Amino acid sequence: MTPALPKATPGLVLNVALRPRKLSDFKLVAFDMDSTLINIECVDEIADAVGKKAEVAAITEAAMRGEIADYKESLRRRVALLKGVSVADMQRVYDERLRLNPGAAELVQACKAVGMKVLLVSGGFTFFTDRIRDRLGIDLTRSNVLELEGEVLTGRMVDQPWGDICDGEEKKRMLLQTCSQLSILPAQAIAVGDGANDLPMMGQAGLSVAYHAKPAVRAQAMVAINEGGLDRLLEVLER
Repeated sequence: MTPALPKATPGLVLNVALRPRKLSDFKLVAFDMDSTLINIECVDEIADAVGKKAEVAAITEAAMRGEIADYKESLRRRVALLKGVSVADMQRVYDERLRLNPGAAELVQACKAVGMKVLLVSGGFTFFTDRIRDRLGIDLTRSNVLELEGEVLTGRMVDQPWGDICDGEEKKRMLLQTCSQLSILPAQAIAVGDGANDLPMMGQAGLSVAYHAKPAVRAQAMVAINEGGLDRLLEVLER
């Protein structure tokens, strides 16, 4: 007898016929940060400190929908508008506006409980990814470094040993590199995201998950969580 397939429930869409899988079948989970693990787009909220949120948010939205082909250039344009923002301004964004999305901590905890490694790959910034890493006990991160002069942003980013900007291709490369380091196959990885720059890594993973995502991302993911929290993924994975 063929095993029964997991059934989709309201707000949880299976775009492919998933055979029953255990969470422990996977060895790595890779998360986007902004609007996936957390409730905000950090670059937009930072821009609010210098009165440029609307301008920056419009670029962010277009980039996440995939309407801007060059993600790196779109991020440089947004970061340039952050010139003059202080470290204290960014700390206020973290303290007052940033929240974990529903089910984020529960899903990360469930993954770690079965021995999975957790990777955070973000087109955002180390100021925030480092804090989320420490808060959730995440194993590995990759994100961008904002350049500072004293305690103020210059409107530029700092090149890193691996490259200049963490875009979609870098997210994919980091996923594959981490799989290699763990001696696992990409088929043993889960990738979770919401925007067009998450599609390259989602396309490599054994299970791709769209969380409250843009339409193009929902359509291409194996699982789309359109209502409720991130831990709804556990509805289609046995523990």
